[in-house]
Amino acid sequence: MNALAATNRNFRQAARILGLDSKLEKSLLIPFREIKVECTIPKDDGTLVSYVGFRVQHDNARGPMKGGIRYHPEVDLDEVNALAQLMTWKTAVADIPYGGAKGGIGCKPKDLSKSELERLTRVFTQKIHDLIGINTDVPAPDMGTNAQTMAWILDEYSKFHGHSPAIVTGKPIDLGGSLGREAATGRGVVYATEALLAEYGKNIKDLTFAIQGFGNVGAWAAKLIHERGGKVIAVSDITGAVKNPNGLDIPALLNHKEATGKLIDFCGGDVMNSDEVLTHECDVLIPCALGGVLNRENADNVKAKFIIEAANHPTDPEADEILSKKGIVILPDIYANAGGVTVSYFEWVQNIQGFMWDEEKVNRELRKYMTKAFHNLKNMCQLHNCNLRMGAFTLGVNRVARATTLRGWEA
Repeated sequence: MNALAATNRNFRQAARILGLDSKLEKSLLIPFREIKVECTIPKDDGTLVSYVGFRVQHDNARGPMKGGIRYHPEVDLDEVNALAQLMTWKTAVADIPYGGAKGGIGCKPKDLSKSELERLTRVFTQKIHDLIGINTDVPAPDMGTNAQTMAWILDEYSKFHGHSPAIVTGKPIDLGGSLGREAATGRGVVYATEALLAEYGKNIKDLTFAIQGFGNVGAWAAKLIHERGGKVIAVSDITGAVKNPNGLDIPALLNHKEATGKLIDFCGGDVMNSDEVLTHECDVLIPCALGGVLNRENADNVKAKFIIEAANHPTDPEADEILSKKGIVILPDIYANAGGVTVSYFEWVQNIQGFMWDEEKVNRELRKYMTKAFHNLKNMCQLHNCNLRMGAFTLGVNRVARATTLRGWEA
């Protein structure tokens, strides 16, 4: 099942639990705006090449739309649509005053030089600058993009609209980025994990962890878990996977990856098959990479007791059912990885006020938001007698439905 179908299915289930009016349900599902643009740029060798860019603006009932821009060869309208809708529910679950959006360009960023990436980003911004805005739609980095990409968008947008630091989040600190933003998603994942484990009388320092994906989110999650005394016993990324039953030395592994660009050949662990990380013996599994990695083929072999969805849509609905029957507790993506968008909100607030926070305040506020959101989610689970995924969806959908109704959507 693709990401859009799975997201729609979860939404409809939540709408049924909440008893939403059928017209309101349909209205909430339809995106506000879908944008598709051709981005033609000269390559460094002088040849012209064209890429397709998308921006889906899903819902603005609770505030400006918010969502990342990803550069990836598999970017298509369906995926962007699903991720935009997920952002609507995610911002509502975190209780920050945003709606959902998502964007992307179908390209392989590794095949493009820095100057080609800059030209592509600037052309994309030129095509959508009048449809995004500080109070309309605020982009952020996602897969294949970073703080530098946001700096180019900020610069290009400012040529049309004047200096506008709040137009993007996830910017470099020197251009108004927030302290703590780089670690925010991974840190939020750890705060979410702590909140969940506390419900079961457990603590990070007593458990073993397997982390699939060792990019920004996975690396920060691993580092913070290691600092709290948790044992990270298996880690994988696209370059390979390593394991150590006694716990990997995460700072040493991070240094090794930075020096060599890969996980394998690390002296503090044994090489393992990347796919086996998902089914490795551990207490907590944290998928931090692409969607759909837990599916009906491998779900039956998962040995973890808890799954923390740091990636977007890592669990297919079929896998969801198999895992639930096995008694595995899944902390859903629309809550677990909301740390990034929460600190993006803090960055936007700082830019609008022109007053920057110190990192301690950012992390303190993030913990407060993640902990409060977990308790709100648990209340929905108890109220509707449902699992954590439906608790999160009913919480998010209910907030957006209320805002939509209060604004007078039928007028």
